[in-house]
Amino acid sequence: RDLVRSRGLGDVYKRQLAFIMFSLGLGLTVKDFTRLVYQPKDFTVGLIMQIIILPLVGLGIVTIWPLQPEIALGVMIIAAAPGGVTSNLLTSYGRGDVALSISLTAIVSLLSVITIPAIVVYSYQYLIGNSQLGEVSIGGLALKVFMIVTIPMILGLIVRHFKEEFAIRFQNIAQKIAAVLFALVLIGAIIKQRENIVAFYAEAGLVTLGLNILMMILAWIIASVFASGLSQRVAISMECGLQNGTVAIAVATFLFGSKSPVVIPAATYSLTMFITALAFVYFLRRRTTPISS
Repeated sequence: RDLVRSRGLGDVYKRQLAFIMFSLGLGLTVKDFTRLVYQPKDFTVGLIMQIIILPLVGLGIVTIWPLQPEIALGVMIIAAAPGGVTSNLLTSYGRGDVALSISLTAIVSLLSVITIPAIVVYSYQYLIGNSQLGEVSIGGLALKVFMIVTIPMILGLIVRHFKEEFAIRFQNIAQKIAAVLFALVLIGAIIKQRENIVAFYAEAGLVTLGLNILMMILAWIIASVFASGLSQRVAISMECGLQNGTVAIAVATFLFGSKSPVVIPAATYSLTMFITALAFVYFLRRRTTPISS
């Protein structure tokens, strides 16, 4: 019965995540995918930070931090997730390069069909190996990510390209719905773990906070050296600090069920990242002059 309920919840997460990614696609244009051509340095820095440095930092943290293997795997799943759409909004509030933020969100989300399966399967083998959790198939996971992340975003992009006026009108509504759906996914994950939430949060909360703060600081420092200017630093830092918690929760639920401790780090990270990002925005907006690129 629990397995049936878990699968039913997984189907709900699929639909919610698909709509969230569709709403992201509605806000994209072809120009967002050409940032690598006319802004190569900034885009490359952000891309490397997200798909290479972030998972490596996550792996280093879970290797030295005393964690349950399932919690450690959950940390790696959130480290493998692409940036969240809220990073674009908070980049704007922080007077960062919104166009760069949007491009990074879009490209990393498309690449996640490759990066998420590779990182999650390696992390599973490294942290857990053969256990009662069962085997994780890289091909099966790639197909699920493609179906619920890539295809809906591409459909949204197609609608924006061919029905631009409709897409622009519907985009604001879709983003509000997506925000509600994200909140429901997060609340659902917490409710399913309500019996153990205090113990799990005590274990997962600090490590996800550490990952979040460390990555934002590291992204800021590296972007200070290699990126074009302050607004690009803001965008890259936000992209590295605001992960797509819905994707992480969905992947953890698909693979291990909604009651698995693997889900917890995605939930704790999703709560933590908004607090740290808003504090970062507050710091940036305390400046007397807007940040220019």
